[in-house]
Amino acid sequence: MPLPWAPDDFAALIRSPDAYTRIGPFRGSPALIVDARSAGAADLLRLRLPAGFPAVVVGIIDAATRASGELPAGLDVVAADVDDAQMLVRYVDRSPHAATVLAQLLRLQDAMTPLDALAAESLAYATLQSGDEFAGWLATRGARVRRPDATPRLRVEHRPDTATAIVTLDRPRVFNLYDAAMRDELVDAMRALVADETVERIELHGAGRAFCAGGDPAEFGTTRDGAVAHLIRSSANLAPLLLAAAPKLHAHVHGAAVGAGCELAAFAGNVVAAADATFSLPELSMGLVPGAGGTVSVTRRIGRHRAARFAITGERIDAPTAQRWGLVDELS
Repeated sequence: MPLPWAPDDFAALIRSPDAYTRIGPFRGSPALIVDARSAGAADLLRLRLPAGFPAVVVGIIDAATRASGELPAGLDVVAADVDDAQMLVRYVDRSPHAATVLAQLLRLQDAMTPLDALAAESLAYATLQSGDEFAGWLATRGARVRRPDATPRLRVEHRPDTATAIVTLDRPRVFNLYDAAMRDELVDAMRALVADETVERIELHGAGRAFCAGGDPAEFGTTRDGAVAHLIRSSANLAPLLLAAAPKLHAHVHGAAVGAGCELAAFAGNVVAAADATFSLPELSMGLVPGAGGTVSVTRRIGRHRAARFAITGERIDAPTAQRWGLVDELS
């Protein structure tokens, strides 16, 4: 387990021209711990961590700084104490490539427009799709096959009297798993609704016991060519339409909102969560990063540091916690 760096020593490392050759997953150090409670911690507020720095930087900061919301830009994720920091490092060690790419991506997106940040997410996701960690995850889970099913994935109801459109994810038998067919239907529906000036409010719901339990496992690994996968996301991407619809988009979440379910809901201008709603981003455990726009939608709501922790740990949070973080606006 790495020992904590003092802030001044860490700042010197970052400024060193050979830092990239000394640190990272291939040097046995995919994560570093920095004790930001000690002298010189103020320098971390001014330090810009290079986007390409090949390690996850875990910072221990005091409760007052955590509560202030003014978190050091030179850190990727924050911890309450040494034990908490070491726990985060253990999570990074489980998927070091994916965790490092996530940290690099979130830093890079800091200076990007949302649309540019979505393109960066897709490129990062495509990189990891052809990686050993994802291949290892696929090998341990076995093949998932679904019979061909042409059943519509959505229900769209128009209520002209209230200028409202209600869009319902409609695969309740499989907890509204998000597959290519659902994506394509959502793209078509949202494109029409965004352009329709008579629709002032769009509500997004999930049928059955869950809002959306994430991507359909039967489709994971079916496109192993990263370039092809990226270009598919570039041409059939729901996230830009959700960005455009955000001012009039209201997501109503109940049950599980896992992976894509959490990411898509977070684009809404207003997210309402039922008492049984839970949220999680499990992609790093698969050797991936969030790939349905979550590094943009979730990060814009809860901040880069908390988004990194949420994804690295894969923790599942309840509705009150999600509201406290800013991932949810209202509880129902």
